[in-house]
Amino acid sequence: MNRITLKTSSALAAVALLLAGCVASEGDPEQEPTTDHGKQWLAGDHHTHTVFSAEWDKRVDPPEPILGGDAHYSIELNARMGQQYGLSWIVTTDHGGPNHSNLNREQAYPELLTSRQATPGVMQFYGMELDTPGAKHSTIIVPHTADEAERLYQFEKAFAWKDAYPEDASRNTEERMLDALKAMREWPQQPLMIVNHPARAATDLGAYTNVTPHKLRSWNDTAPTIAVGMEGAPGHQASSLNPDDSPNKDRSRGDYDNYPTMGGFDQMTARLGGFWDSMLGEGRRWWITSNSDSHIHYTDGDKDFWPGEYSKTYVYAEKSYPDILAGLRDGHIFVTTGDLISELYVTARSDEDGSVASIGDRLEVASGSTVHITMRFLDPDTPNAHGDNPAVSRVDLIKGHMTGVLEDPSIDTNPTTAVAERFAAAAWERDGVFSVATYKMENVTESAYIRVRGTNGAELEPAPDPLGEDPWTDLWFYSNPIFISVN
Repeated sequence: MNRITLKTSSALAAVALLLAGCVASEGDPEQEPTTDHGKQWLAGDHHTHTVFSAEWDKRVDPPEPILGGDAHYSIELNARMGQQYGLSWIVTTDHGGPNHSNLNREQAYPELLTSRQATPGVMQFYGMELDTPGAKHSTIIVPHTADEAERLYQFEKAFAWKDAYPEDASRNTEERMLDALKAMREWPQQPLMIVNHPARAATDLGAYTNVTPHKLRSWNDTAPTIAVGMEGAPGHQASSLNPDDSPNKDRSRGDYDNYPTMGGFDQMTARLGGFWDSMLGEGRRWWITSNSDSHIHYTDGDKDFWPGEYSKTYVYAEKSYPDILAGLRDGHIFVTTGDLISELYVTARSDEDGSVASIGDRLEVASGSTVHITMRFLDPDTPNAHGDNPAVSRVDLIKGHMTGVLEDPSIDTNPTTAVAERFAAAAWERDGVFSVATYKMENVTESAYIRVRGTNGAELEPAPDPLGEDPWTDLWFYSNPIFISVN
């Protein structure tokens, strides 16, 4: 086993105390009962880092990991902080380096087992942030099975391009990424892959670099039930704040230093009629998420919020590992920042036969049908982690046509996408604690999709975020789509 160097800090000292006395063992995951009966909106975070996202001591051969070099906190501390901020599930996604697969299996996984016992209220998935061949970074979520550690070890060793030592440039190719997806297709229980911060390296609006529309379509074509989406709102949202909460005028939200986020969301999601809409216009089941990308908290001098503190991905599922994974795979997801909302129900109902579809689903209708859209959301009357009680100021219903697979896979626009209607507070009805808005699609003759977003601000469209923007003042939520197919 490699000698391990550990960076010391007050945070790591706290972690050591937190972990004292825990036992690293776990029962058979296949026998674990579902803790909550019935589906509900469960908040989570699929992109978190721990001390096992290491730096590397290259003075020795092979390089040795320096724990805490890139991220400072333990798996258990992330889980406990996530629970404090309302999370029901979390994914550990440490990224790699030379022989990181060994570090993951020998040290990170035993700590995950300890954390699962110590914080049983949070479902803790095993995963990694893949140094994606031919691209940048992606979350891999491993199904919770008895062989989860060995599954990830073999995959990381074979396909994470930085895992090889000496470095092997032949592993960092688009062809190698397609091989990785094909390998994951053969798992008895398939994992999930979500592309992280897809346009962070873009040099301008629509000017992509290592993550391109062509690659994302190719991945989805190769493994449509594995490569299922991307971060809509990236992590590092506190990068524009100083440790005392004052604005850092030299820093951008999300570390998007070339072309900025828009309302805290990646341009591939936030631009109306942009890349995401082009994927949905093809009828692709391509979902968006949000997360913390937590490495080091901004009050410790870096750029991150704790898991769940600012950004949440809600999945409609039972509180069990299989059902949460299935809900993510099937797009039963909405995302929000700043706890702007805590529940969102969007339905499309056909007048013809009364059939109903919800977020992530498909509704089949006859040509000429009328479809009723209902949007119900809960704006909680409680303070968020910043002590604010933000209010939704407007909800937008967005609609675009589904025209089939595009001949040019590099296209990142859908000219049919538009805001069908904007609903200010005066247009909502009240149903107990819920606000409700409705819309009627009459004489539907073309296949379409609908999605919903909302904000606490006045911008009609999310504008590029200025340097030093306070992320707590600019909040948005987004639903994933409902597809409406005309027979």
